[in-house]
Amino acid sequence: MNQFFESAAVALQLIAGGDPALAAIVGRSLLVSSLACLVACTAGLALGAWLAVARFEGRGAVLTVLNTSLALPSVVVGLVFYLLLSRSGPLGFLGWLFSVKAMVLAQAALVLPVCMALTRQVVEDAERSHGEQLRSLGAGSFLRALLFAWDERFALLTVLLACFGRAISEVGAVMIVGGNIDGFTRVMTTSIALETSKGDLPLALALGIVLLAVVLLLNAAIALLARWRGAANDRTVMAAA
Repeated sequence: MNQFFESAAVALQLIAGGDPALAAIVGRSLLVSSLACLVACTAGLALGAWLAVARFEGRGAVLTVLNTSLALPSVVVGLVFYLLLSRSGPLGFLGWLFSVKAMVLAQAALVLPVCMALTRQVVEDAERSHGEQLRSLGAGSFLRALLFAWDERFALLTVLLACFGRAISEVGAVMIVGGNIDGFTRVMTTSIALETSKGDLPLALALGIVLLAVVLLLNAAIALLARWRGAANDRTVMAAA
């Protein structure tokens, strides 16, 4: 118990003192996760919204694959990208293995199905409520997807925050494709695993505290967005009445 409190005290000192190594790891984590979310959510929002309104043969199979990919183990994704980006792999000519680019790709692959599935659900709920009216006006799948995505933009902001939370807390894939190289590809989650195994508990605990703080802020933002959206809907209903 004494070791825990001593480690916690040193960890708080590292955070309060702005330890350079700690700050570099945190900054790299935020950069990798932000870029991964930018790539994945750009495609995920569009594909998810289209999938919500489109009707085609084999759609059920596509949804089954999409829902299954939500539980895809991160180490499997890391292994696949490792094989693709290795020198003998089809993308080995890029030279991205053990780099930030490889980490961004791996995290984007994990975030993409989450973004698509959540976006599809949000837009499909709106389609059930108002889709028939838009179809009667001649709106095609693309236009309906665009209109419903814009109408549900505040709900989709929650989707973006959830995707960032998924990315920032990932460890398996970035460990495999990034190599956890000090000063280059070491992020919060991989550093926590490494420093714990080395016995450097204060640094591991400091990174854990920062990671928990990021997740807490994300959840708080999601809750505030939901409350604000509910209040805005209530005002709209009262104004219409």
